[in-house]
Order: sequence, then structure tokens, then C-alpha cells
Amino acid sequence: MSKQTFEEQLETQGVIIHTNLGDSMMPLLREGRDLMVIERRPEGPCKRYDAVLYKRPNGKYVMHRILQVRKDGYVLCGDNRCWREFGVPDSWILGILTAVIKDGKTIRVTDFRYRLYVHLWCDFFWIRVFLLRVKGFLRRRIFKGKGKK
Repeated sequence: MSKQTFEEQLETQGVIIHTNLGDSMMPLLREGRDLMVIERRPEGPCKRYDAVLYKRPNGKYVMHRILQVRKDGYVLCGDNRCWREFGVPDSWILGILTAVIKDGKTIRVTDFRYRLYVHLWCDFFWIRVFLLRVKGFLRRRIFKGKGKK
């Protein structure tokens, strides 16, 4: 039996339930622990705050969130990232996150707590950048300190 691509699975089944790989969507998605429920994208443009699965020209699949919808494409960013990706075309987007399964509990993107998290994390982007940089600085200092023993 051959393995289906994400595109094929969305086309035939309309949904992907897959574990998260990578840390770009932390703290929402924890690598290897949480499941993403991704549905085939609806007709028309995606919206701000949608977390979308897209495929870059190099063949890499990425799940990031839409921060802005522009005429020349989307501005995307992972929840655990400080930098934004500009000009992502609509044609790259394969599906939209509709739910997350954390510790056996399903959290839909329509849930109030999810929506609150998204608005706080996206609307105050520069606070996120500050927090992530402080976290990175502290992590580097702690690891650097452990190596001097």
C-alpha cells in the first residue's frame, strides 16, 4: 500500500489527523504529543488568524498562522516564531486547522479559549517577540552555564 501525500488525503478524505512535527506552533501544538485536525480548505480566501497547512516550493509542509491577508499574498508566522513570511500565495495553502487534540481532549478553533489565545498571541505580536527573545536568551544562558562545569 502506498503512502498518501497530504494533498491526496485531503482530496480523497477531506481531513487529515496528524501528529505535530517541529516546534513552530508551540505552545498550541507540542511536538509528537498533540494531534492536528486539518480539513480541506474552503472556497475563497483564508482569513486572518486561520492556522493553515501549506506546501512551500521546496516540498516542505508547514503549519503557520495567517497574521495578515494582503493582495500580494498572506503574511504567515508560527506561534513560536518571531519572524513573518510575506507573500505566501493562496495556491500554496492545502488545508485549515479546525481542531487540536491535546491529552485526549478536542479543542475546536471555535472554542472561546482557543480564540482568546489566538487574539492575544497575534494581536500583541511585539509582546510575543519580546517574550520569545527573553526565553531564548535565558535558555542560552542556562545551557552555557551548564557547559562550564
